Amino acid sequence: MEVIPRRAKRKRHWFRTLFRLFLIVSILAMSGVVSLLLYTKAQGPPPLQVAQTTRYFGINDTVIGENRMGQNRYWVPMENISEDLIHATLSIEDRKFYQHYGFDFTRIGGAVVANVRSGSMAQGASTITQQYARNLYLGHDKTWQRKINEALYALRLEMNYSKKDILEGYLNTIYYGHGAYGIEAAALHYFDKNASELSLAEASMLAGIPKGPSYYSPLNDLERATNRQHLILQTMVTSGYISQAEADTAKAEPLVFVTDQEDASVTTGLYFQSVVKQTLMQEYGLDEEVIENGGLQIYTTLDPELQQLAEEWVEKELGPHEELQSALIAMDPKTGDVQALIGGRNYFESPFNRATQAKRHPGSVFKAFLYYAALEKGFTPASTLLSEPTTFSFDDGRTDYTPSNFGDRYADDFITLVQAMALSDNIYAVKTHLYLGTNVLQETARRFGIQSPLHDLPSLALGASEVTLLELVTSYSAFANGGSTVEPRFIRKVVDQEGNVIINNEPEVVQEFDERLIYIMNDVMKAMFETNLDGYANGTGRSIAHIINRPVAGKSGTTDTDSWMIGYTPQLTAGVWVGPDTGEMNQSLHGQHAKRIWANFLEEALQDELKLAFHVPEGVKGVYINPNNGMLASEGCPAKRLTYFVEGTEPTETCPVHNEEVEEMIDEEEHKKERFLDRFIKWFN
Repeated sequence: MEVIPRRAKRKRHWFRTLFRLFLIVSILAMSGVVSLLLYTKAQGPPPLQVAQTTRYFGINDTVIGENRMGQNRYWVPMENISEDLIHATLSIEDRKFYQHYGFDFTRIGGAVVANVRSGSMAQGASTITQQYARNLYLGHDKTWQRKINEALYALRLEMNYSKKDILEGYLNTIYYGHGAYGIEAAALHYFDKNASELSLAEASMLAGIPKGPSYYSPLNDLERATNRQHLILQTMVTSGYISQAEADTAKAEPLVFVTDQEDASVTTGLYFQSVVKQTLMQEYGLDEEVIENGGLQIYTTLDPELQQLAEEWVEKELGPHEELQSALIAMDPKTGDVQALIGGRNYFESPFNRATQAKRHPGSVFKAFLYYAALEKGFTPASTLLSEPTTFSFDDGRTDYTPSNFGDRYADDFITLVQAMALSDNIYAVKTHLYLGTNVLQETARRFGIQSPLHDLPSLALGASEVTLLELVTSYSAFANGGSTVEPRFIRKVVDQEGNVIINNEPEVVQEFDERLIYIMNDVMKAMFETNLDGYANGTGRSIAHIINRPVAGKSGTTDTDSWMIGYTPQLTAGVWVGPDTGEMNQSLHGQHAKRIWANFLEEALQDELKLAFHVPEGVKGVYINPNNGMLASEGCPAKRLTYFVEGTEPTETCPVHNEEVEEMIDEEEHKKERFLDRFIKWFN
């Protein structure tokens, strides 16, 4: 038997013990790794969503507003990021990104040695995955505990997401300084272009900023930032992404920075944007947090040029009168798209929206619905009623109502419907209202789009029920478009940060009214701007008729506290309200503001558009009438108006008064001729 020396036995025993210990440690380590992997896998994929800037776009897809909350964030897919930027970032931040599983152990080892020697955590070795994990879930404090948590989150990211997802998320969340989070925000901030449009020089400059956003910002220190840009270009050459010649060309390229965008925000149509936000919450059920920080792209109907034009005319007209407020809405009558909206003089001083929230008496603006109802019940533009001071009894004679005309001016004679509308005669309106039955106006107004409660009273004919400007403009659009009701539309579509269309809002248009009667009402409402009515007063729109150079129709209205003007062309409906928030209004001093704002805005808004007439449908006939009595105008009538009727309802009798006057004039001329001949013969003899 071989005898093993005692020393050899001890040595062999020591190796066996060491091997067993190594085996146990390895098993434990492997168990730990497996347990860690199982644990992280069981945790599931961590959410990748972070707060993103929501942007509002106008009708031409330009940005009109943003919700930044102090941070400018946009999310764009990898396909919309410059390839040069991607390569520059990988070269300087994580060359082995596609080879590792969240950790670069070579870099970690070097960093650990350096930190142990220095007794600090100054050296970092974070991969892109680790940086992304820190941006999403952790703070930026330099402690071992944070490093451990960062590693765990990085592992979860690598186990549950593709490299493309991780890199895309990193590029959309990394901080580039000056409030810009993500490469899209950075590209817009520094170069006023999208991330997909960055040149090699621009991309390499931006890729150097995240290491020290303040330190390497070219807006803070261009020389330092340029040195880092050159370093990145050389790493791109080393990594094989570009050639040395391309790097040299990029180094020599002069960069033009946008230096005036810091903390800037687009604020076109703040009252309009507030309506959009409320609509998203109330009608579509979106959470306010999602709207504010969800990175939504909200495509609206606002026309920035019309909005600016509206704001300019309100300020020009009301600038010195601080006690007055104003509201304006411009709408495309064919679709209901709200293209401009003013809810007050200053959103920051008073965000209360007077265009959509304030309910006030519309005055004579309401007569448009009344006279359309009258046409449906057999009235024509030539129908006559007596205009004189009148007291009306209602409620079975228990209540009296005595309306008055503006300035207590009355015809004291019969006037036609077209005159009553043009001159805004209140007696004619109330008589018509009571003749039809007070419920008829209520029902007709609702058909046009008035949703506010309406009082069943004689004074409803004069607008004695509170409504909003939005209701009136929406309702008047039915006159402009040939009889179709529309729903006011503020939002075209909403896209989430992943590019999914979550709301697609199409126009709602329904043909509701008789196109013939609508055209007749358009013709009647054109009369307010005419002067050849030979009435007892001038048309209510005569003061602004010189501003308008195209076919328009509309109606003004006044109360003790309000001034209104609602009018339209085939292309645009616009409504303006002017008045104090509280108290009465001096109509003699301020009563023309709404009309002038409306006329100037409408004329300038359509200056490049065709001067379209309202479409004449089949079944209507135009004849010349005397607007004083509604009869066919005779040859000698001093007042003639081409007025339209449903075919078969036009007047057939010719005005007899002027026929007699013509005959008397002819007789007088003949008599003068006879007397002249008599004198001539006498002189000759």
